[in-house]
Amino acid sequence: MENKRQLKYAKLIQKELGDIFQKEARHVIGPGLVTLTRVLMSPDLGLAKVYLSCLFGDTNAKIESINTHKKEIRHALAKRIGKSVRVIPELAFFPDDSASYAQHMDKIISDLEIPPAPMDELEDDE
Repeated sequence: MENKRQLKYAKLIQKELGDIFQKEARHVIGPGLVTLTRVLMSPDLGLAKVYLSCLFGDTNAKIESINTHKKEIRHALAKRIGKSVRVIPELAFFPDDSASYAQHMDKIISDLEIPPAPMDELEDDE
């Protein structure tokens, strides 16, 4: 469970990184749309785990490109939030697999064979 301070920093970093990806780092992500779905902060606020989702293109290829330009992205982040935080966190980028997990769970639920309730039980409830 994250505390209020971690949540505050995560929200700030998510907002600023989204803006950086939209305006300053278009050459890093290339064509397509990258969404920052979640940012998790370590308890000491020294590490930010950033989860990304890509609408077009290969997510893993985009994350590799982002990782090669991580220093540049962190520097742009430092310019934006340097006055309001003590330490600029290290950034770790991960693919967000919540959509594929949701599809997997939906398939499992739809494949369940649930027998209909007996008519006696339905009449007793009324």
